[in-house]
Amino acid sequence: MKPETLGFFEKVYEVARLIPSGRVTSYGAIAKYLGATKSARIVGYAMNNSSEKDVPAHRVVNRKGLLTGKHHFEGTNLMQQLLENEGVEVVDNQIQNFEVLFWDPSKEL
Repeated sequence: MKPETLGFFEKVYEVARLIPSGRVTSYGAIAKYLGATKSARIVGYAMNNSSEKDVPAHRVVNRKGLLTGKHHFEGTNLMQQLLENEGVEVVDNQIQNFEVLFWDPSKEL
């Protein structure tokens, strides 16, 4: 990986670590906050590579509140289980009350 990609990943991890328990954000919201609006997919790649970095990647979902990254977690429903342990309701891979639980780093930080 290029050094600038690794630097961007670290910035993504810093933002993801600030997501409060019981709240969720999107790949695009993190990208926008970091000034890279069209880099939501790169944020997703960062989340996929975050398992050894103490990053709450389970709190990052797509812009519609879908658990699109769940296949990167060990176990069948680990992403959903982690969210539910924080009080987030998930039905058919969809965050319930997504608008209420959505944490926008551009407005919160």
